Amino acid sequence: MTKVRCEIDAVEIENDNGYLVDGVCATCPICGHEEESFGTGGKSVLRCLVLLRENCPNNQHNFYTEAGDSQ
Repeated sequence: MTKVRCEIDAVEIENDNGYLVDGVCATCPICGHEEESFGTGGKSVLRCLVLLRENCPNNQHNFYTEAGDSQ
C-alpha cells in the first residue's frame, strides 16, 4: 500500500435541487481522478480520501492523505 498525498480544493457542487453548495474536491496526483463531497470540514475531506481509494480507476488501494498532513 502506497501513501499518496492529495491536494484538497474548495469547490461549489450542485445539489439535487440545482443549488450550488460549498464542498471539497480531492485529486489523486498519480492519475488525476477526483472525488467531491458536500461540506468543507474534516469529515468531508476524509470522505473524499476514502472515495479515492474505493473508486480508483486503476484498482490501486493507496492510502490517501491530505497534502500538508504531518502523518
